[in-house]
Amino acid sequence: MNARTALAKWLGTLDPERLTALLEERDLPLAAGYRRITTLRELAEHLLTDESVGQGLMAGTAGELELLASIAALALERHGPAVGGEAEDGPGYPWQQRKPVPPVEPADRLVPERDVLAWFEPGEKRQRAEHTLTRLRERALLLPAPKGKLALPPLLLVRATGFDGYGRTANRLLTCAYNAPEIKRIAANLFGEGAARTRDEAQELIVALLADPVRVRVLVADAPARALELLDHLVPGPPLLRTHCFVGRYGSQYAGPDAKYVFREGGSGDEGTDWLAERGLLVPVDLDLVELPYEVARALREGGAAPSPRLEPEPFTATAPLPSGWEGEGGTAAAAAAWRAELVLRALAAEPVAIRKAGGIAVRDTRRLAKAAGADEVGTRLWLDLAVNAGLAAPQDDEPAPAPRGRRNPKAPKPSARLLPSDRYDAWAAASPAGKLLPLLAAWAVVPEVLSHWPDPDETPVALISPQDEDAVTLRAGVLRALAILPDGHGLTANARGYTELLALAAWFQPALRAHLAADATGELTGLDGVLDRMAATLAEAALLGVVAHGALTPVGRALCRLLEAGAAHHYPAVPGADSDPSARGSEGLGEDLSLRPTLAKAVTTLREELYAALPEPSDTARFQSDLTATVTGAPAPALADLLSAVGDIESEGHAVVWRITATSIRRALDAGWSADELLDRLTAASERDTPLPQPLAYTIKDTARTHGQLKVVRSACCIRSDDTALIAEVAQARGLAKLRLRRIAPTVLISTAPPEETLTALRTAGYAPTQEAETGTTLLDRAPTDRAPSLLPTLDQAHAVYGEPARGVPASARVLAAALTSVGH
Repeated sequence: MNARTALAKWLGTLDPERLTALLEERDLPLAAGYRRITTLRELAEHLLTDESVGQGLMAGTAGELELLASIAALALERHGPAVGGEAEDGPGYPWQQRKPVPPVEPADRLVPERDVLAWFEPGEKRQRAEHTLTRLRERALLLPAPKGKLALPPLLLVRATGFDGYGRTANRLLTCAYNAPEIKRIAANLFGEGAARTRDEAQELIVALLADPVRVRVLVADAPARALELLDHLVPGPPLLRTHCFVGRYGSQYAGPDAKYVFREGGSGDEGTDWLAERGLLVPVDLDLVELPYEVARALREGGAAPSPRLEPEPFTATAPLPSGWEGEGGTAAAAAAWRAELVLRALAAEPVAIRKAGGIAVRDTRRLAKAAGADEVGTRLWLDLAVNAGLAAPQDDEPAPAPRGRRNPKAPKPSARLLPSDRYDAWAAASPAGKLLPLLAAWAVVPEVLSHWPDPDETPVALISPQDEDAVTLRAGVLRALAILPDGHGLTANARGYTELLALAAWFQPALRAHLAADATGELTGLDGVLDRMAATLAEAALLGVVAHGALTPVGRALCRLLEAGAAHHYPAVPGADSDPSARGSEGLGEDLSLRPTLAKAVTTLREELYAALPEPSDTARFQSDLTATVTGAPAPALADLLSAVGDIESEGHAVVWRITATSIRRALDAGWSADELLDRLTAASERDTPLPQPLAYTIKDTARTHGQLKVVRSACCIRSDDTALIAEVAQARGLAKLRLRRIAPTVLISTAPPEETLTALRTAGYAPTQEAETGTTLLDRAPTDRAPSLLPTLDQAHAVYGEPARGVPASARVLAAALTSVGH
């Protein structure tokens, strides 16, 4: 039975839940370009393609890849090399390359399972190997085969030589990197002057030497100690090293795809790298980046010994004991995150901001929101971006201006857009801190961007960016999964060694990150493409959200890690289960989207409950003091926060929130329609333990109310009136109001050259307490806008159609596709 038939038969035994999990890991139907798949045989055919197998490989760990690579090497040894296994140019891994492999029948290249299990000692290690093989079968990375046999997908069989951290072949590397003089120089170093007359002869000699494991080991036996240290790091992989051995042939700082290199005059300053490079054991592939050829690594790995794939990650060594109460600090950070996000969104609701035509939000608008919320600009940008990705805020186009009359009408201008709270905001604002933080955390987990990282130092960071970092979720998941294996009671040390270990372990859990790793001149692991900076920004965001504290995962962080392990990122931009009622508890209201995703549903429920455990219920009482402050321990309930924000200004935050109440803030409440009696009654009802309000606070409210409204600003371009003629005379002579160019037209009336809003602002700045009056004499209240934009967050099933247009009749999600296939069978 061929592989496709056997795989289709096995797929027919899966229930809808298991089939859904497999299809989501392979990103179907989007990964198939929404090609119509109507039978299990067609599905099996797709799962065997290079792209689909590569998708599955990237979802595993480096331990699983090492085991598969070892099995592929065993198949290579038993059946010989498969044609077409040559890798492409450029650093990368075999499953990330676009060159298709030729057809190979897996049933013709089986290997005995007992031979693979014999690599592991009986007991726990062999049981772990058996468990890993079972898991690989469930993910269709080991194909259905006769009992006791293992079958690999074609991609693994053909590209066997390129797996497990190997570089490319010496012949390809030498051809791409050098012109004739450098090839002859390497040959002279290996065989003596005059050993070869032409480039071709020289390269043949070099390749023949490197292809002979015995000659390679003899050559390396004479290497200096520094070179041996570097080889110890490079041989296991990744095969890349940062060094200054080479420069571009033409001295250019940019190395294109066809660039050639020459040896740096005077060498790199490092004896080990210079010795290896002079003998062709390191070959340049980019500026300051070299690669170890495949043949060298193959020769220097333990020849003749049985493979020993490591199925568990290396333990952390850069750790420090956690202080007592560290989990509480994580809960405090999470509570502060929910509160700060609420303040930013309150400020947005009070005054929506314009979206620039070039994209993003203007810096001045971000600063205004930050000032209103008492936050810094970096945090404000983060909360805005998370709110948009969580569906709590959304852009909305303003109404276009009416087109002018006439036959030669100019093109109507594109309507401007504003960022508004969405129609989900009001329910979210009324929820508890745990309910508020859940959608923001879920959005942070799956958004393909490190939101606080701005790679271009010459550009001003802006909020509302378009997520486009395809490695961000991979990096985030790797970091969280690596931190999850820290020893109990220990956190990661925040230094270079700790970050290096964390990056290496993140790449173990997410092998796609290994393409961004290299060793430096000291042999230590380092990052390419700014991955270290992005990892540092990821950790900073995690600490701000209460996911990490003192370098360790909090209980909320562990729950978020399980959410990513359950495949939440496959559903971006939808946030699994987070669009439910924010006041729900446990597994309530997760919706039909998660009905066939029990693992994901359990992960969402666990995250929700961990948030409720970490964040106490909001307080609905405050402690009022004689210094005109109101203190709320923990997070304030929405109604209490509204009341205190109406009558005061936030002075400090932390374990408690403190409002400062002043005559100015009381006037603001009176402007919004509150009366003195209402304020006193509401504040008294909110007082902790029914304690009466301090006399200074009550007197300040009454005194401010007594003078409030003595001045009337008439909405007529523009008048100021008051029954107090002395007050009118005082205002007319006030030097701070000169810009209004006031004129007294009656004992009780002044006129202003400024519009009503500007006149009101100037009077309040000067220390007066005016109110606005309509033409009818009715007092106008200052009210916040209530505009809301439709949420752009789709359901999980809709999300799979966001980046592609399904053909008519083709399911948009793996869940629907799995249901259709299990209903029709073969």
